[in-house]
Amino acid sequence: MQTRTVVSEFLGTLLLVFFAVGSAVLAVEYIGTVGIALAFGFTLLALAYALGPISGCHVNPAVTLGMLVARRIDLRTAIEYWVAQFLGAIVGAALLFLLAKQVPGLRTSGAFGSNGYDDRSAVGINLGGAFLAEVVLTFLLVFVVLAVTHKVAVVGFDGLPIGLSLAVIHLVGIPLTGTSVNPARSLGPALFAGGAALSQLWLFIVAPLVGGAVAAYAHRLTHPVPAQEAAGLGGTG
Repeated sequence: MQTRTVVSEFLGTLLLVFFAVGSAVLAVEYIGTVGIALAFGFTLLALAYALGPISGCHVNPAVTLGMLVARRIDLRTAIEYWVAQFLGAIVGAALLFLLAKQVPGLRTSGAFGSNGYDDRSAVGINLGGAFLAEVVLTFLLVFVVLAVTHKVAVVGFDGLPIGLSLAVIHLVGIPLTGTSVNPARSLGPALFAGGAALSQLWLFIVAPLVGGAVAAYAHRLTHPVPAQEAAGLGGTG
């Protein structure tokens, strides 16, 4: 295990949940859905520059799955990243929950920045629609990550399209499901929201993973890897 990369994924996911989900929990009345979308995009953009050269700044199990399917990382690395991401999301949500409890009258049960469908969706989208939305939205994020990066590292201006794509994804997805596109981001808040947030959680784990895997296969078609380079894939780069 490479300690630097695992710590990077843990810390990055923790910060993404605390600040980006925190914008929805603590500041929605002041910044609205556009502000929340920008909070997610800007947070990921900042993290991409800070942590991208270390671990690639996946901070998202769906992105890690896309990297695995694209053969840019091996299975052991993917498992290490997944563990770090889920733990980071839980700790980030715990810190956010602790802070939210210091705000008088702030409701956390059943909501707390969690994702949902049916009566937990702003537009009342049903289960099938929510699944489709999360698959397509995650497809865009993972496809962009794979397209702008070489192997794992995020370098140069790579972080800019990644952050912008996440902001756009949230502009579309917030009214639908609250926007997951990240199983770790969904798990952390759902554990503290409880109730329906937990019973619907499975969709926001499965659908983003499906979207990430499909994006990796699509990327192979649009960005074929030269034979000589393909022979060297499979490590962490």
